[in-house]
Amino acid sequence: MSYEGPEDEAPQPRSRRALPLTFAALVPVALLGWLVYSALGEEPDRPAAAATPSVSAAPGGTSSPSPSAGSLAGKVVVIDPGHNTGNFRHTAEINKQVDIGTGKKECDTTGTATNAGYAEAEFTLDLAHRLRALLEKQGATVELTHDGDREWGPCVDERARIGNTAHADAAISLHADGSAEGNRGFHVIMPGAVHAGAADSRPIVAPSRKLGARVAGGYRRTTGEPFSNYLGDGTGMVTRTDLGGLNLSTVPKVFIECGNMRDKSDVALLTSGPWRQKAAQGISEGIVSFLHES
Repeated sequence: MSYEGPEDEAPQPRSRRALPLTFAALVPVALLGWLVYSALGEEPDRPAAAATPSVSAAPGGTSSPSPSAGSLAGKVVVIDPGHNTGNFRHTAEINKQVDIGTGKKECDTTGTATNAGYAEAEFTLDLAHRLRALLEKQGATVELTHDGDREWGPCVDERARIGNTAHADAAISLHADGSAEGNRGFHVIMPGAVHAGAADSRPIVAPSRKLGARVAGGYRRTTGEPFSNYLGDGTGMVTRTDLGGLNLSTVPKVFIECGNMRDKSDVALLTSGPWRQKAAQGISEGIVSFLHES
């Protein structure tokens, strides 16, 4: 709605005799205004922009600088698109047990899908591509654990090694849940302290919590998706020690379950391309904020 100001009454008419005098009086004033404008080099009624960086609200009520192009130069981010659309054709390979520190677990799973057949693996790869483009625009070096170029996998231990080998400043594994109808919302999974077998997640617990908080804040703010109503006690934050991708990581890493693929409200979002772009934007903002702080 346009707004023209409170004084919208028509001006009262003036006498014709007063017009020449009024005009004559205004000429010097206009000339003076033009001289001031010329001296200052800007419009007299438009203040110069303040030389301060723009800020955006961050979780916890704090503010952080808005990202600018090239601001992540030198930073490395590893994106792990959960599962693989070909896993269901390679059940023997993905059922192979691998060491996750706290015990043995399957190499990978097929992931879930909507009732209409939209696969979690398809969702995560699309989201990964969108997220990669946004982070690269900020100057980051981005590596994916797979790019739809493998018949199956990689296994969860290899996914962790990819992030470790890249010496990632941040790593994130993208997922969507397969819970019951009525269970909706997103949650971020952070590593708990594990020191067993090939795993020692203790050094990454604290930075991963910071990464998780930033991702959760950016994601919720951008997408409007609520925190999970079935996990995390309404906080959207969950800690686990049974995920090889976290246990075996030596770099700050979190998982995000972007929504429930079995709930009709979440499905309407997860299957929308424009909404997935918002999801990528929210995750990107969280990662950028974390990297600026670290």
